[in-house]
Amino acid sequence: MADTWLIIGLGNPGPRYEATRHNIGQMVIDELAARRREGFRAHKANARVAETWVRPGAAKLVLAKPNSFMNVSGGPASGLARFYGIDPDRVVVVHDELDIPFDTVKLKTGGGHGGHNGVRDVAKALGTAEFPRVRVGIGRPVGRQDPADWVLDPFSSTERTTLPILVSDAADAVELLVDEGLLAAQQRFHAPRA
Repeated sequence: MADTWLIIGLGNPGPRYEATRHNIGQMVIDELAARRREGFRAHKANARVAETWVRPGAAKLVLAKPNSFMNVSGGPASGLARFYGIDPDRVVVVHDELDIPFDTVKLKTGGGHGGHNGVRDVAKALGTAEFPRVRVGIGRPVGRQDPADWVLDPFSSTERTTLPILVSDAADAVELLVDEGLLAAQQRFHAPRA
């Protein structure tokens, strides 16, 4: 399926983690599905999936939320890529990023995992780090809070006021990446805000 893209939102399963910073990747997948009025169904690759399109007549999207915990996201990612016959260069991983300020979206292909265990596991399972990533900034904790605790906390009340815009921007970034390519998406989302 040459024009099929797998879009995976990283996160942790269950209501305990639903609204946490670590689950923003899955929030973006929910936004992409909601825009298309698509629901999710169980898949044998230990994930929930929704099959849809960027727009009618354009690239097919397989939106996926692994049922596994973040640190073992690679199994569902590689299982879905195999099932749908999708090469790693069309597996888009949407994830939280500590090293990017909150309310910022950045895109890249390849490179290191930056200490993100979900990205590390996907790279290991796919056998390559050369896959596109939509990195959604959550910022680092202020003070002495452990980053591992920070990512598992819910967004603050201040952050929650702009969270819908951030999620929408990240969903726009996924659509632009698939539709027009990485460079076009980077030019839009990496440019300073007016």
